[in-house]
Formats: sequence, structure tokens, C-alpha cells
Amino acid sequence: MSRILITGGSGYIGSVLTEELLKAGHHVSVLDNFMHGQTSLGHIMHYKELVVVRGDSRDKDIMTSLLNEVDIIIPLAAILGAEACDRDKVGAQSTNLDAIQMLLKLRKSEQKIIYPNTNSGYGIGEKDTFCDENTPLNPISLYGRTKVEAEKAILEEGNSVTLRLATVFGTSPRMRIDLLVNDFVHRAFMDKYLILFQAHFKRNYIHVRDVARAFLHAINNFDTMKGEPYNVGLSDANLSKRELCEAIKKHIPDFYFIEAEIGEDPDKRDYIVSNEKIEKTGFKPEYSLDDGIVELIKFYKTIKHWQYSNL
Repeated sequence: MSRILITGGSGYIGSVLTEELLKAGHHVSVLDNFMHGQTSLGHIMHYKELVVVRGDSRDKDIMTSLLNEVDIIIPLAAILGAEACDRDKVGAQSTNLDAIQMLLKLRKSEQKIIYPNTNSGYGIGEKDTFCDENTPLNPISLYGRTKVEAEKAILEEGNSVTLRLATVFGTSPRMRIDLLVNDFVHRAFMDKYLILFQAHFKRNYIHVRDVARAFLHAINNFDTMKGEPYNVGLSDANLSKRELCEAIKKHIPDFYFIEAEIGEDPDKRDYIVSNEKIEKTGFKPEYSLDDGIVELIKFYKTIKHWQYSNL
């Protein structure tokens, strides 16, 4: 079993992934600054194979110490999303890109990196044309640019795999409601209505537990996958925002949505994605969009009208 370092390991994806890695028998060190006050690793502290360090992925001394003890690095720590990056441009640059460049200087060549990029790097795709891993990246936000530049640096250094994640949904110990599916289901359940901007804009989706499974898949198949980027999403869920609302309405019949005649969404990405490359390596998602909607509805029955968010 491997010794793995996850930066940002108590976040939305990290808290799910950390548990799955421990269940698979790996030794996991988590570095996180716990900036949101989350206690999302509390239920797995009993694992003797878990080490938790409170700190920052930009801290050279901490990273140097932790890197001495691991075989695989999963750098999840980031300022996530276009809006959050625009609010903290310096933090986005230093966390999303500068920290990665420092990591590459500190790590030994035999240490493997599995990096989560975002498929928002495709920006605005051609109508009815699937973006695959050979499609030129054209990020339209600071968030997208920092992640794309970090991916490029990681692939150039070698001994790495990058996963270009679709928009993630589903429940997590460190819940986020600002992600599109999670947000739309929350609004449908709580408010019963939603006003859409650019309802025809499309993107791809993936469940957070399938994201964790994709990392495990990359670990288990690293030698055949290394040196390449892979899109990770549901091949039957390249949906417009209107189509997403229609899928939610099947489960919440009194949900009403309408497209605004004026105004615009600050997140203007619009593309469809092919996930064929990673599927050919044997990876198949287990959780459908409908599974996620049902799961989210059950979750929202347990909370008050309160936002989990990165903003």
C-alpha cells in the first residue's frame, strides 16, 4: 500500500477521498488550513494510518517535511471556482499555481502526482462538438487559467496523471451548496423556484464519490495512465442548465423555473465533454445524476435554510 499526501484533504472532495483511500489500506497524510472551520475528518480520526497536519500548501518548510514521507501526492488545495478566485486574486495565484510550482521543485522524480484539474478549462466549446483531451484549452476565468497552467507544469515534469473533473455534485462531510447541481437542487427543494441565466449553456457532471473512485483508479493503473490528462464525467450528463432543471423537476414536481430575459451568469463556460479516454482504461462512474438528485433531496430535508459554500 502507498503513502499518500493530500493537500486540501478535508475539503469537499478531499474528505470523501481521504476516507476511501484509508478504506483501501493506504497511509494518508492530510495537509489543510481548515479555513472554513470544517470538522469533516472527525469520523475517520480512528484510523491509525491517518496523519492530519494543520498548515498551508504554500509553506515550503511544511511541504518539505511532509514530502519526505510519501510515495504519491494529490494536490487538492486550491481556491475553487471563478467567483472565489476573483474575490481573492492573490490567493488564487499563490495557492492554485505558485504552490504547485514549488511542489514540483521539492518533490523527488520518483514521487507520483495525481492532479485534479477542471474541465472548465475548455471554456466555450464549439456547438455540438465534444471536447476531448486533445481539444485546445481556452480557460475564461482566473480559476481556469491557474488550474490549466498548473496542469501543464505537472505534465511537463512527468510521472503524473491529471484528471479534468466535470462539475461535481453530491453530498460530502464538507458539504458545498455553491456547486451547480447542489445549488439548483437546494433552490428547488427550499424555494421551489429558480431564475436561469443563459439556460442553454451546457456542461458535464460527476458525483463526488466517483471523483474519489477516479483517483483510486489512477493510483491502481498509474503505469498505464501516466503522462496524460483524462476527462472525468458522466457521459450521459452533458446537459444544459434547463435540462438539469428538468431532471430535478422529475423529483420535485412543484419546482418552477424560468429563463431571465435580461442579465447574465458570470460563469459563461459552455461545452460538452467526451469521457471516452478514461472509460477505455476501465473506469466507469457508479452514480448517476438522478442518484445525486435523490441523495441531495434527502440531505436538504435535514438542514435549515443555510448555505454551505466556499464564498
